[in-house]
Amino acid sequence: MNDQQTAQHPKFEVRARHTGSTLTVYQAYRPKIGHAAARHGRFPASWSRERMTWIKPSFLWMMYRCGWGTKKDQETVLAVEISREGFVWALRNACLSHYVPALHGDGGTWKRELRMAPARVQWDPERDLRLDPLPYRSLQLGLAGEAAARYADEWIVGIEDVTPLAAELRALVREGELGRAAGLLPEERPYPLDDEVLAHLRA
Repeated sequence: MNDQQTAQHPKFEVRARHTGSTLTVYQAYRPKIGHAAARHGRFPASWSRERMTWIKPSFLWMMYRCGWGTKKDQETVLAVEISREGFVWALRNACLSHYVPALHGDGGTWKRELRMAPARVQWDPERDLRLDPLPYRSLQLGLAGEAAARYADEWIVGIEDVTPLAAELRALVREGELGRAAGLLPEERPYPLDDEVLAHLRA
């Protein structure tokens, strides 16, 4: 990505592969969970609803997090297609994972909001094909409690195992074939959101 393309991205913007009714997010799991989820289109009983699960609209940030699917217990990379309504519900009910005085007032208020919110947001540097940080941010959305249950039971439209794509891209990057690799990346476009949906989550 050149400097001109980089400059076109606002610091806080949701970019994703999306259709008129769905949005794709990425997760990585150990094979026992990942393979079952891709096979059946839903998470197996062994998938824990008691812990926070993080979904990522950025394929390359997921690659950074899971090491192209090589890290322990993250060997199976999933593309999870979810409803747009579910995604927006999560954002509306999310709290930033860190304290921002201009948004939260005092620290105690933020802690209470964080404790009660079923979802949380953090913004981490987006990544390029070499997994180096870029100057703009990528959304990470954590789901717990009601949000995790809705995600598993209501929002998921389909689950695809994209581990082979991760492996192919990793090999191309290692060979210096960045142009070929870029051509295989999922197309992630700015996701249209009303300003008020993100107003409490930009920091």
